[in-house]
Amino acid sequence: MFPSTIYLSRREKLQKLISGGIIFFPGNMEVPFNYRSNTYHFRQDSSFSYFFGLNEPNLAGLIDVEENESMLFGNDPDLDDIIWMGPVPGFNERALRAGVLKTFTYGSLQSKLQKAIAAGRTIHFLPPYRGESFLELEKLVGAPHSKLLKHASPELIKAVIELRSVKDKYEISEIELMVGTAYDMHTTAMKMARSGMSERVIAGTIEGIAISQGAAVSFPVILSMNGETLHNHFHGNNLQKGRLLLTDAGAESELLYASDITRTVPVDGKFNQRQRDIYNIVLAANLKAIAITNPNTLYKDVHLAAARVITEGLKNLGLMKGDIDEAVSQGAHALFFPHGLGHMLGMDVHDMEGLGETLVGYNENITRSDQFGLAYLRFAKKPKPGYVLTDEPGIYFIPALIDQWRNEKKFEDFINYEKLESYKDFGGIRIEDDILVTEDGCRVLGKPIPKSVEEIEDLMA
Repeated sequence: MFPSTIYLSRREKLQKLISGGIIFFPGNMEVPFNYRSNTYHFRQDSSFSYFFGLNEPNLAGLIDVEENESMLFGNDPDLDDIIWMGPVPGFNERALRAGVLKTFTYGSLQSKLQKAIAAGRTIHFLPPYRGESFLELEKLVGAPHSKLLKHASPELIKAVIELRSVKDKYEISEIELMVGTAYDMHTTAMKMARSGMSERVIAGTIEGIAISQGAAVSFPVILSMNGETLHNHFHGNNLQKGRLLLTDAGAESELLYASDITRTVPVDGKFNQRQRDIYNIVLAANLKAIAITNPNTLYKDVHLAAARVITEGLKNLGLMKGDIDEAVSQGAHALFFPHGLGHMLGMDVHDMEGLGETLVGYNENITRSDQFGLAYLRFAKKPKPGYVLTDEPGIYFIPALIDQWRNEKKFEDFINYEKLESYKDFGGIRIEDDILVTEDGCRVLGKPIPKSVEEIEDLMA
């Protein structure tokens, strides 16, 4: 945990953003994956952890805005807990680590909330996202589980997004620590990328690196020769000479802060000329985004600048044609770059998107496009200093999409479909870094992970 003063400060800031009532943060419960006592690895709710810090199941936090008072609800361990799980500090001692003096048994939580509701007080809570949380909330606040999302507090959602978006030095340190773990994961994957090697072996090895360093993976490892599938979790192939291996993986710390890195490398360590050409276009787009990201520029404009780099590069190779700005304006580049440039990163790998992706990445000054590709941009507004974002442009050759657009005669003024036919076996390339927005620009977080052609080939040699 961070020092207790951090959690005290966070709760004080939150209270100032809420007009009144009781703020309710239910923690997560353990979830069985085949029978009741055999559970998934426990993962605490991010917002509960942000404001109260405790990484254990069956806890809840309340903040009474009018009384300026924080409370924690939970239980002391019983003898069965100690026999099976070992000794742990008492509940009051754990609460003090979060700077909370008032504690109650978890069983008294329902009565506390129901009394407040009967007195006409507002109960603010965030949208639930787990089935057991829906059922627990239904019992605690008396609203049908089918209507709980409508009862979630817009005031609290906006306040939590405002506070969690700006990372302090402690949070940045945690993220950089996880980029360090990602460095070991990705450089190991590079060294293992030899023809005949199983994707499963590499994926399992790098997940093991995260675990061995006291972390977890921040999302299921994406690792495949078929990098044109954006989120490819199938690891059943053996690597083949002449192919590329795309690895998108990161680590999550014990305090729940994440890294999210992508590298694409040639099997057996040498890019052929065609791979090198496409790779350097993606790298140029990645570097362009780093060069121009700052608090005064919409991230949508950074995305479009990266798209223009990609379009220009593909035009130089004869795969695209026509006016570059017009091609990007109409969305022709999305055949090759069909996703957004990046997203927020923090306690969640797609930070706070459970509270509403549009609320996190857009505002009253910038609304979501309905254009294919651009519509998938998760973060478009101007970032503030302290925001952490991913920068992850890519070029993909997706045969089904190419065939559909060609059959529809779509963007024939901008796409050279004849030449594109020979690239349908290419796969995909993505390069992703985690960047911190500063007062006048941004910086890439953590230990630099090889990403130039020369750096990758040298490491793999």
